[in-house]
Amino acid sequence: MKILITGGAGFVGTTLTPYLLEKGMEVCVFDNLMYGGNQLLPFFRNPDFEFIKGDVRNEEEIKAAVKGRDIIIHLAAIVGYPACRKEPRLARDVNVEGTKNLIKSLSKDQLVIYASTGSNYGKVDDVCTEETPLNPLSLYGQTKTLAEYMLLEKCKTVAYRFATAFGVSPRLRLDLLINDFVYRALTEGYLIVYEKHFMRTFIHVFDMARAFLFAIENADRMVKEVYNVGSDSMNYSKEQICELIQKKISCYVHYASIGEDKDKRDYVVSYEKIKKVGYETTISVEEGIEELKRALYAVQIEKQYTNV
Repeated sequence: MKILITGGAGFVGTTLTPYLLEKGMEVCVFDNLMYGGNQLLPFFRNPDFEFIKGDVRNEEEIKAAVKGRDIIIHLAAIVGYPACRKEPRLARDVNVEGTKNLIKSLSKDQLVIYASTGSNYGKVDDVCTEETPLNPLSLYGQTKTLAEYMLLEKCKTVAYRFATAFGVSPRLRLDLLINDFVYRALTEGYLIVYEKHFMRTFIHVFDMARAFLFAIENADRMVKEVYNVGSDSMNYSKEQICELIQKKISCYVHYASIGEDKDKRDYVVSYEKIKKVGYETTISVEEGIEELKRALYAVQIEKQYTNV
């Protein structure tokens, strides 16, 4: 099976690529290397790995890349509230216009597995299901919501609304909530947390990779559907995350009563739909915190490990 991963040099793609190669698939990463390409170097030893330097904003480049591929895993995006706020035009061009270019390049038989996001929900009082009306509050959520809608309307698509990612990947990110909190606890010894009651839901990056393989293996019964992807056991408030971190790292946490979290996401999500199909996560937040604690001692933190 021939797989194309757009944006495959990023946080998720560099965990997903070796996982699919291990399963005997031919994997091509299509990426403009805006965060560099060193994280791809180990994959070139595998003859089933291919790399194309290209940009989803270029219709001709993406059209050439998708030719002959069975499945396209669409990861290419400007990811996260801070990165989209910093470069709003780039976010629209990549997340929306880039997706339009992909849609125009596909044949009707090619499957797209789309990495959407729980940010589409925004701030919700009730538990979010796939039928909950979308209310994206940030540019990131708005662009991902529009791209998700276009793909489901026009293509053979499985759309995954992922929980907030965490964990270690060859292309490390420290702008993710758990990763950021663990890094600050280790390097600064304290955390300042606004709106501690805000709820988020989380998924380890390796479980994200597993979810893509699950969609590949179960495409016939999942196509044209949206799935929340995460675990009901990993809906946490920011305060609860801090308490888990404090069990493993000695640090001071100040819950600020003045000030606000500009990222206003606050929701609890149900993962019953994908669980009924047969997918469940395997890595807990506690395991992820321990993994990050061990890994962050081994790397020299530089600016390329953030999307902002």
